[in-house]
Parts: sequence; C-alpha cells; structure tokens
Amino acid sequence: MDIAVMGYGTVGSGVVEVFTKNHDSIVSKSSQADLQLKYILDLRDFPNDPNSDKFIKDFNIILNDKDVRIVVETMGGLHPAYEYVSALLESGRSVVTSNKELIASKGYDLLKIAEDNNVNFLFEASVGGGVPIIRPITQCLAANEIREIAGILNGTTNFILTMMIEEHMSFEDALKLAQDNGYAEKDPTADIEGHDACRKICILASLCFGKHIYPDEVYTEGITKITLEDVAYAANYNSVIKLLGIAKKMPGGKIAAIVCPCIIKKRSQLANVNDVFNAILVKGDATGDVVFYGKGAGKLPTASAVVADVIDCAKHINRKKIFGWGPSAENYVEDHGLISCAMYIRATSKDKKTALEEAGNIFGKLTVLERSGAPEDEFAFITGVDSENAFREKLSSVKNFTPCSVIRVTDL
Repeated sequence: MDIAVMGYGTVGSGVVEVFTKNHDSIVSKSSQADLQLKYILDLRDFPNDPNSDKFIKDFNIILNDKDVRIVVETMGGLHPAYEYVSALLESGRSVVTSNKELIASKGYDLLKIAEDNNVNFLFEASVGGGVPIIRPITQCLAANEIREIAGILNGTTNFILTMMIEEHMSFEDALKLAQDNGYAEKDPTADIEGHDACRKICILASLCFGKHIYPDEVYTEGITKITLEDVAYAANYNSVIKLLGIAKKMPGGKIAAIVCPCIIKKRSQLANVNDVFNAILVKGDATGDVVFYGKGAGKLPTASAVVADVIDCAKHINRKKIFGWGPSAENYVEDHGLISCAMYIRATSKDKKTALEEAGNIFGKLTVLERSGAPEDEFAFITGVDSENAFREKLSSVKNFTPCSVIRVTDL
C-alpha cells in the first residue's frame, strides 16, 4: 500500500522522518503487508534531500494514482488544502491532516465527504501536537457526558507568559525571545491574538458536544495587553495568568466558548504548565477532571501523532471509523457574556479611597491586591462572581477610577 505526503515544511518533513526511521515497526502495527511512501508534494525543490526522487509538484499525480490509498496533508491553510483533501476523499482515499485551520473551518464538510465515501479522515495532530486528545475524547471518554473542556492550547503564548511570570520579562522582550528560539513566527499574530487557540477549542468543542462550532462564533482575545503589573498583582493573589480556550455546556444545552487570558490559582492543574507545553482539562460526569499534558507543537511530536493516524487509517482501510460530529445549528453557541466568573481590575485614580469605596458599592465585596513599587494612583482588586454582561454594565457606570486592565478569573 502506498502513501503520499502533501507539504514538506516542519511537520511534513517530520512525518517523512518518523515514517522512514520507524518503518518496520509502523508496518507491523498497520495490519498491512507493507506501507511505502510514494510521493511528496511540494512546489519547492529539495535536490539534496534523501527522498529527492519522491518529490512532485502536480497534485493530480497523487489523485490519479489508485495505488495511493492514504494521503497526509501538512500544507496548512484553507486553500488549496480544502480542495485537495475533498477531492481525495471523494476519490476513495483516506486522509490524515495536522491542519487546525482546515478542521475548524471545514471539519464537518470533510467528515461528511469521508462518511459518504466510506473512507477515513483523521486529525489527531490538529490539537495539541503530540498530546493525544482527539482519540481519548472519542474513545476513552465516550461513556461520559462532557460538561466542560479547557486548556492551554498554544505553546508560543504559554512560553511568553512563562517568561513574564518567572523572568519578569516584558511582553515585547518575551515575544522576541520566543521568535529567537523558533517558538514564534516572524508574524506571530495567529498566536498572540489567540486565533490558533480559537481554532483548537472549536475542534475540541465540536468533538465534545457533537455539533460544529466555527471560529467566528467564539469570542477571542489574545495576550498583547497583559503587563508585568498584571503578573505581579496575580502573584499577590497566589495566581498566574494563562491564555485559555474554554468551552462548556450551558443550562438548556447550548454551548458557551471563549479564548482569553485568565487568572487561575496556583493550585490549579493548569497553573504549573509552563514554557511551550500544552495541557487540556476535560470535565466528564463519570471521570471527573482528566488532564492531558505534553508538547503542543514541534516537528517530531506532531509528526508522531500524524503517523499514528496513518497507522489507524491502514488498519481501517476497508471500513469507516465512527468518528466526528454533526452540522452547526443556529444560535447553538451562546453569548460569552452569559458565562459567570470573577473579574480582576487594575485601575488608576486620584483618590484611591473613594475609588475603592465606589468599586465596593458597584461590585460588592472586593479582594484588594498589592504589588511592590506600585505608583500612588494605582490599585487592583478581584470582584465577586457575576455574568460578564452584568459586570460590563456595572463597569460602565464607574466615575472615580479609570480601568487599565480587565482579566477574567477562573476556578478551573
């Protein structure tokens, strides 16, 4: 049986490396007599690559070769990935991908095409890199009603926040270090503005709750406004700041989802996940809390998950796995403002005493925070729990202080 790889960037080259290095073991686990890498599709030239004889630039060569039964897509982006993958599925080929943007935007459509053509479409590596999460949700936790899923889903932002917390680096310096270390792209927008984490929580929420959730339905806020002052006040609250993706089932069966920086207590299982590591917390009605932890990105960890899906496709080459979710539904995703939580506010005022009295009158009992070196006009506090919509309405009525930072406080 032949396979092909589309895209020879970091992940694609890692897939070829893992497949080649562990070929005999992979074949023995695949239930096939043999598996051979036949094509690598990429528009660039790799003349000195040990697999140089396998490179092609025309997608139709793969599409028209009926001996190729499994195709790996690691090109990234929506186009032409969507067109290529849908054509392959329609032609009776199984496809494996690590492309989170593709799954978040077109996952239901592609799963339906795969089902209609009795082939498999697998994407374990699209969330968490080498951290197993897709298969555990659909198989190991299948007996549970999942109430909530939340996690640190982006290694770049977690590294930046770790440097701010542990090394007292500014956001700008921590971002530059992440870029110097290869953790952040030259254009880091997708990471630091939360778009990458948003795509991943959409995939996880779709799996957990059964209907497709699209990125434009999820309120998304990145970490660009987090300051060292906020980090210091959080530490005074025995807490840290993490960028979280959260999706939870609301009363009535609808789903609320959000991506945003959150203050979480140090006792939380997510609080001590540092550097480029990811962690995903699943709350099941039978299991309680289950946490999956590991490297969320990287060439070989991600390639490991991709190749595991290739093995799974090979074992199920003539049968479709029961896997996926249903179509989206109108108004299925609730307004994130209905989620209840406490809020952290850092503010300035010429009259702190009057400002705090006003804040107490508006928000109820406050937990006032401190940090060394704070200017005379600065203060910070944690409010009680309320819906975000109610909180925002109350905040708009303040007269005696100017908010500088507002961060959600979670009880995960």
